[in-house]
Order: sequence, then C-alpha cells, then structure tokens
Amino acid sequence: MVKQLDYHTIREIFTRFQQAEAEPKGELDHVNAYTLVVAVALSAQATDKGVNRATAELFKIADTPQKMLDLGEEGLIEHIKTIGLFRNKAKNVIKLSRILVDDYGGEVPNSRAALESLPGVGRKTANVVLNMWWQYPAQAVDTHIFRFGNRSGVAVGKDVVAVERAIEDHIPADFQLHAHHWMILHGRYTCLARNPKCATCVIRDLCLFEEKNL
Repeated sequence: MVKQLDYHTIREIFTRFQQAEAEPKGELDHVNAYTLVVAVALSAQATDKGVNRATAELFKIADTPQKMLDLGEEGLIEHIKTIGLFRNKAKNVIKLSRILVDDYGGEVPNSRAALESLPGVGRKTANVVLNMWWQYPAQAVDTHIFRFGNRSGVAVGKDVVAVERAIEDHIPADFQLHAHHWMILHGRYTCLARNPKCATCVIRDLCLFEEKNL
C-alpha cells in the first residue's frame, strides 16, 4: 500500500486544485435539499449524467416529498426507468418521502444520523447532502475518491470509512469544505481507473503512484 503523504505535500496538492478550480461543484442537478437527496440516492451504480437526464422532467413536477407521494411509485418509475435498479430505487424514494412528510414536516433533516435513517440513504449520500446543501465539511467517499486517495497517498485506507477518516485527519482544515469535490472530479476526469491522464495531471510530481502513465 502507498504510504500516507505528509501535511505540506497535501497542502500543496490542494492549493493546486484550488488554483485550477476555486469553487468545484457537484454534477447532480437539483433545486432544493429534497431533490438533492433523491438525485444522490438515484445515482448509486449510475452516472450523474444519466440521473440528470431522468430527473430533468421529474423535478419539474415532484420537487417536494408530498408531490413525489402524489406522483406515486409507478409514476416515478416512468421517469427513472433508464437508471439501474430503478424499481428498488423508486420504492426507497417513496418510502423516504413518506417519512419526511410524516416525521419531518416535509423538510430534509440536516443531521447525518437522521439522513442515514432514510431508506436508500447511506453514509455516502448523507455526506454529499450535508456538504452540498448545508456546506458542512463532510467527506463522501465514492470509488473515484477511494482510488485517488490510495493511489496518490492523499488519503490512504483499506475501506471507505478509513479513507473518510484519513481525509478528515490529513487534509488541511481550510480545504475540507471542497475536498470531496476536488477529489471526485480529479478521479473522474484525470486519475482514471484505466489509463490515468498522468501526463496532464497538475499534481503528478507530488503523487506517490508508481505506475504513472506519462
């Protein structure tokens, strides 16, 4: 396993990320906290682009938990049937919408524990919502971040929870808010699983990956 990079190197890495894109944004379309929860839940084992295509019309008619319940499970399926696991995801979206209406007055709670208690919402989804909507420095570790963190030495860990802790422990506090987005975008577009674009990578001289594709 690659060793964990030191504080000064990690600070330089994120300084470069910040210089390249000061305000990185998530790529899931949403109009409020509720639609963000739904979009992230739908994105499991699916691409952001695919989810955005499916929700473009959906969120025009169902942008609150009550409107989603009014649409119903079959109506929801018609909008999201191009997404993988759409039947199970539709069930979860209807269930979480019912809980939000009955237990939270139709509002999305801003605590990780409450979010994780919703059907189809795991730790990663909860962290994305906390980060993107409430600007909380929560770190949602997906496959891109897990790969980049371990490959580069920025956040080394054997599982997603360990990588999440490594991010919290080793990335300077002033970069924590946007760390998740910088890493996911770097993993998605530069530090690819196959044929990473090391030749054009802004941190190639700092990264510990030995098999650089130069």
